[in-house]
Amino acid sequence: MSRPGHFSSPGSVGPYTNRRYAAVRQAVAWCYRGGSISAEPRINDRIRVPEVRLVGPSGEQVGIVPLAKALELAQEYDLDLVEVAATARPPVCKLMDYGKFKYESAMKAREARKNQAHTVIKEMKLRPKIDPHDYDTKKGHVVRFLKQGDKVKITIMFRGREQSRPELGFRLLQRLASDVEDLGFIESNPKQDGRNMIMVLGPHKKKTEAMAEAREAQAARKAERQGSTHDAESHGDAAQAPAEAAEAPAETPSEA
Repeated sequence: MSRPGHFSSPGSVGPYTNRRYAAVRQAVAWCYRGGSISAEPRINDRIRVPEVRLVGPSGEQVGIVPLAKALELAQEYDLDLVEVAATARPPVCKLMDYGKFKYESAMKAREARKNQAHTVIKEMKLRPKIDPHDYDTKKGHVVRFLKQGDKVKITIMFRGREQSRPELGFRLLQRLASDVEDLGFIESNPKQDGRNMIMVLGPHKKKTEAMAEAREAQAARKAERQGSTHDAESHGDAAQAPAEAAEAPAETPSEA
């Protein structure tokens, strides 16, 4: 039995001629080695079927027509004939501006990636006997992360004799969760992990909502700055007018 991608002789593939045998062997070997087939649809003269089911530029159904007729209509409308359903029988083709279609598809994909929300898990580390000022600073970071729609992993690090008093870390985690309960909730309850105690806080807001609010706030700040600049320029022009009037020389009275 021959291995994949290998034929013993042209005679083993039946009615194939030597030329077709070579083409089939090359294609099978290419796929066996992990080669990929282009995902681009066939267009215009690359379409190799006798007839197609044609769809017009506006989406209207033209019907099954010979390939030559479809290409003739594409030239008439100054458009491309694009194969949109190659597995149908006969294949479905549409008249469109393929360059414009590819550009719009790329823009839609880019916008989708831009608006795609990736949930990020931030981490904040504390000590059981943390200073009040340091606690407020750490809590501020947690608040900022939750407002951004990110999860926060809180880690209490025990050292030395602190390991014998895990209740200190538990109380600290409960205090932090209570302080930020308006922005987040306890997604994973405190649990001991070696020398550490871990708790995960989840945001009430979704990442997409947080991103939308951030964009709105940024646009509002930009509009406010532009408005302040415009008001300052208007005030400067108004103040400059009396000064110019005061600097103007007085007219000398004419002699009688």
